[in-house]
Amino acid sequence: MDGRGDTNGTKDAPPIGTDDAVDQRLGETVRLLRQRAGLSIQDVATKTGLSNGMISQLERARAMPSIRTLRLLSIALDVPISYFFETTDSTDLQRYIVRKNSRRLLRLTASGVVKEALTPDGKGQLELYELTLNPGASSGTDFLQHTGEKAGYILSGSLRLWLDNQAHVLEAGDSFRFPSTVPHMFDNPTQQAARVIWVTTLSQTDSPAG
Repeated sequence: MDGRGDTNGTKDAPPIGTDDAVDQRLGETVRLLRQRAGLSIQDVATKTGLSNGMISQLERARAMPSIRTLRLLSIALDVPISYFFETTDSTDLQRYIVRKNSRRLLRLTASGVVKEALTPDGKGQLELYELTLNPGASSGTDFLQHTGEKAGYILSGSLRLWLDNQAHVLEAGDSFRFPSTVPHMFDNPTQQAARVIWVTTLSQTDSPAG
């Protein structure tokens, strides 16, 4: 899959290195949320369509999830995906406001993606992120579907957005919106980092499909 479009002017993404502590924290978060919900690994596997082995490996920090996997887990565990983000040491946390230096991060080493939460912590009907996609980064190898809508704006670089098996290459200044019931995934096929503002609305009664 070859990338298209001019990617001049993009900046390099923050380095994404293997960090055992980050992997361990993410795995513990998944396990604690599952236990809090009173669910077994088999229950979560059934709800997400993921294998028992994958969930077990995630909880033991022996596998790194894709964005698609985390979305499935967030739906199954009834939490916003931001629950999986790293906590911040900032004392400037507010109920309705997120300061630049207080953003919570999610580093998906295997996927080459860094997500920064732009909405305050806690449940809501709308999630707002800034995504940095390193060269070759992707949301995963499978399409995702759920109710709600997604929208976004390309700040820099190029994003290839797959909607129902059709690829759309978006450049800086382009934007999009689509129903989340449309099978979708995305990647960065270029040699330059991409930055994207990403918006998701998600019903609290969602269940994963596909």
